[in-house]
Amino acid sequence: MLTLMVIGTTLLFFFFYMHSLKSFLKFCFALSCGFYVWTGMAEITEATNMETTPVENNNELALITPETQPKRRKKKSMVWEYFTIETVSAGCRRACCNRCKQSFAYSTGSKVAGTSHLKRHIAKGTCPALLRDQYNNQLTPYSPKTGGSEPRKRRYRSPSSPFIPFDQDRCRHEIARMIIMHEYPLHMVEHPGFIAFVQNLQPRFNKVSFNTVQGDCVATYLREKQSLMKLIEGIPGRVCLTLDMWTSNQTLGYVFITGHFIDFEWKLQRRVLNVIMEPYPDSDSALSHAVAACLSDWSLEGKLFSLTFNHPTSEAGLENLRPLLCTKNPLILNGQLLLGNCIARTLSSMAKDVLGAGHEIVTKIRDSVKYVKTSESHDEKFVQVKNQLQVPSEKSLILDNQTQWNTTYQMLAAASELKEVFNCLDTSDPDYKLAPSMEDWKVAETLCIFLKPLFDAASILMTSTNPTAITFFHEAWKIHADLGRSITNEDPFVSNIAKSMLEKIDKYWKDCSLILAIAVVMDPRFKMKLVEFSFTKIFGEDAPTHIKIVDDGIHELFLEYVALPLPLTPTYTEEGNAGNNGKTDESQQGNLLSDQGLTDFDVYIMETSSQQMKSELDQYLEESLLPRVQEFDVLGWWKLNKMKYPTLSKMARDILSIPVSAAAPDSVFDIIIKQLDEYRSSLRPETVEALICAKDWLHYGSEESNALVKMEF
Repeated sequence: MLTLMVIGTTLLFFFFYMHSLKSFLKFCFALSCGFYVWTGMAEITEATNMETTPVENNNELALITPETQPKRRKKKSMVWEYFTIETVSAGCRRACCNRCKQSFAYSTGSKVAGTSHLKRHIAKGTCPALLRDQYNNQLTPYSPKTGGSEPRKRRYRSPSSPFIPFDQDRCRHEIARMIIMHEYPLHMVEHPGFIAFVQNLQPRFNKVSFNTVQGDCVATYLREKQSLMKLIEGIPGRVCLTLDMWTSNQTLGYVFITGHFIDFEWKLQRRVLNVIMEPYPDSDSALSHAVAACLSDWSLEGKLFSLTFNHPTSEAGLENLRPLLCTKNPLILNGQLLLGNCIARTLSSMAKDVLGAGHEIVTKIRDSVKYVKTSESHDEKFVQVKNQLQVPSEKSLILDNQTQWNTTYQMLAAASELKEVFNCLDTSDPDYKLAPSMEDWKVAETLCIFLKPLFDAASILMTSTNPTAITFFHEAWKIHADLGRSITNEDPFVSNIAKSMLEKIDKYWKDCSLILAIAVVMDPRFKMKLVEFSFTKIFGEDAPTHIKIVDDGIHELFLEYVALPLPLTPTYTEEGNAGNNGKTDESQQGNLLSDQGLTDFDVYIMETSSQQMKSELDQYLEESLLPRVQEFDVLGWWKLNKMKYPTLSKMARDILSIPVSAAAPDSVFDIIIKQLDEYRSSLRPETVEALICAKDWLHYGSEESNALVKMEF
């Protein structure tokens, strides 16, 4: 025993010298266990449970017995706020969860399990009691504590929750994106409520000023613009522009210019390119100035294919545009495809005429609907009468927005189906005195008959992502043909409405029928056959003359594409430019062949083929029509057949990118001119353009991950 004590004392002094308390405690535990076993004492439970620590007594080292053991060191791990150690049997202790009462291994004899598995039980949400508490906290509204201070608890970051350090620049970037995407006012960063919220969320975030966030928004706009410019510079075809003039309460005009083009993947793309402030929007030079600024800003000289206006343009305004476009852009088909009217505005103008003709009836029905929908008790009585009469209509009454004609049409259509309920409503509701007469309902149904084809046609503009010129050729000639029959109606009310509508569709057809017809020819399901059929219905005996105009126009257009500079016509040029970005190790033989005269060989092939073979266009037109399937992808078809029709496919790419509407999807049914809100009108024109354009570009851009992460405080 003396030998053992000497060795132990020596090692104790060594551990003190190394200042390693942890190693010292482990050693004491092993030493005490060895001592009791050596002396034959079998009971070691006391020694196991005892936390022995060295103390210095009269400059000598001694072991602490249970009677002289000091107060235990407080456990620092956070898990002990959720667990309690319980002794199960001699030498075996388990950790019991205070919430769900599950027990976990802690120590058996001399082995201690540690706390990692206990942390996982808390942090990973496997404790059912903690999960219930979290769910209840989500349902309970937050109430700030009024008194006392709660001790700070250690935060645990589970492996499933990534840790991201606080980044001031990233936060500013995200604030700018948020303001752009949701159209928040720039001044919100200076609002006391926003500042308090951010300071509570992240005290380390330095508040930003209006000027700072304005600069951040413009910087975001410039970054996105660089990406879009690279995309537009690389497209193989031309760009079509639409112009939409907005007003403001300051009598300033804002020209929204949107670009439409088909990319390398044969997908139709749409981007807002510019928002240009015009101090005199009614002047003849307003649009020409905006177009010139856009062409210069995006380097579109020589790439413009067509212009579509959202609002009627004066002849003087068009005359100002044509010289500008002639000098900066080669005119295709003598400029016949260059300028076009917006079909959405034409349809809205026609709908406005219809509703104006029945204004008094529309007002009566609106008052009746208002009576029902603005009172819960009135609505209940209306439903009760409907159930008693067993009216089969499934439509619900809606109160219209008088700035959008589609809501008025839907209101009239629903009310007409429920006219029996309105006629009998006064029996259960004596206060109702607004019931329209049967003659009024007859007029309302007539209005719906005129509005329905307009509504169906305009709805296509809100949902379709495919070329709309093909669809609207069919819609326009069908509306034209129906109105032509309606003007002979014996009812003067019907014939007068039809005559007013026919004048407007006639003007649109005169200006845009060639564009629409050529687009239809580019659809392999229709080609010239649909043009011949529809023109026969519209023009009768004069149909051959109009058909010949389309046939001559498309052949002339094809010849212009054949005559384009040769590097633009072979398909391999497009594919090479698209595919060579990441491939620089081309075979030397292919390059040498090109350098040794295969370009001249292309010229020879085109010259000899033109004399011996039919053109691509004639070959395409003579082939049989494809079956008419509902979900036909015309752009996908041309993508697959561009090797067969290299020149015709380029012509199809440009024609099918022509937009028939200049209105944004949410403005298709507007019957008033769009107005910029008061706040944005107060900003600098450059800031307005940055906010509106960047919002559109971010919508199409890659979305960053919005996963929740734990932030560092």
